[in-house]
Amino acid sequence: MDIRAVLPPRGRDYRLDLLRGFANWAIYLDHIPNNAVNWITQRNYGFSDAADLFVFISGYTASFVYARMMLERGFIIGGTRLIKRAWQIYVAHVLLFVIYIAEIGYLAQRYHDPNLENEFNVAGFMHNPAETLYQGLILAFKPVNMDVLPLYISLMVVYPVVLWAMLRRPNLTLAASFLLYLAARHFGWNLPAYPGGSWYFNPFCWQFLFVFGGWFALGGAIESMHFIRSRAFLMLGAAYLLFALVMTLAGSFPALGQAMPAWLYDAFNPNDKTNLAPYRVLHFVVLAFFVTRFLPRDWAGYEWPIFRPMIKCGQQSLEVFCFGVFLAVIAHLILVEVSGSLWMQILVSAAGIALMTVLAYYRSWSKRVDKAPASAKPAV
Repeated sequence: MDIRAVLPPRGRDYRLDLLRGFANWAIYLDHIPNNAVNWITQRNYGFSDAADLFVFISGYTASFVYARMMLERGFIIGGTRLIKRAWQIYVAHVLLFVIYIAEIGYLAQRYHDPNLENEFNVAGFMHNPAETLYQGLILAFKPVNMDVLPLYISLMVVYPVVLWAMLRRPNLTLAASFLLYLAARHFGWNLPAYPGGSWYFNPFCWQFLFVFGGWFALGGAIESMHFIRSRAFLMLGAAYLLFALVMTLAGSFPALGQAMPAWLYDAFNPNDKTNLAPYRVLHFVVLAFFVTRFLPRDWAGYEWPIFRPMIKCGQQSLEVFCFGVFLAVIAHLILVEVSGSLWMQILVSAAGIALMTVLAYYRSWSKRVDKAPASAKPAV
């Protein structure tokens, strides 16, 4: 069967690093309740948020990295490398899972705040640790703010087959993914969670954004370029983003929401994140097309010092994401137990991003050291 996908150029795409770094920072800020600083993140100005960006870039990167490997070294090699990456993410998730529960349990005991365990959905572990740990290992039990990595793991495990099909029939594969998305929404398909309910990020729905990222990397952006650069898309896309802005602000400001017809307000509020509402998908697609139009791969601005910390955090995304989840709990506790003032919200937000950036630079330096050739042994 002929290969019909168009492989992206070799070399690092700093757009991905920049946007992934922004997503990590935004997720950290959004994970801190009652934090005014998270008003700078995209979730307050449209239907999609940093989670959509994270999943899309993950699919884009998986195709960007492993498609060429699959073509040059075969399906088995490329597929097993994808599974190996899924395993690395799973190990990171389990380590974060254990540290996260220990962190919340210790802080709840230290500050005599048993409600903290309920707030972060770890009270069940304290009462039945063996069963809850098992459910956590099979990704059924997820404390609050730890839903993204299980979604990422589940999508990476099945992606070898999807990528094989994408390389040969990219448009047909995207269409099949979209049909699965529609079927999951229509029939209510989801995976069960422990101790009840279902996954917060429905993998049968969110897989479409992941596959869309892969399709975008393997020729979809090039194939759509005529439309992306058209005046009609510029006008329609801008109008939709403005509409999404108004509807999202209506959900945050009751006075604005009450000024709208109830049928219109209720159609978009609350925003259906679990099943990835169609208006949310469309919002993100418009944003992705706008970024493609206005942020070229060879933009000189990637070298500007102001963007380097964000790019570095994007390059060390997994470690930075996990650290951000850990730091968000501490930041929340500081706002509750010490001070919830605006200046403290700014302080914990800035400090958390600074620590995440320090970790990213350290990991980058550490990897360079590990890859450096061994120096010549001294003569005996």
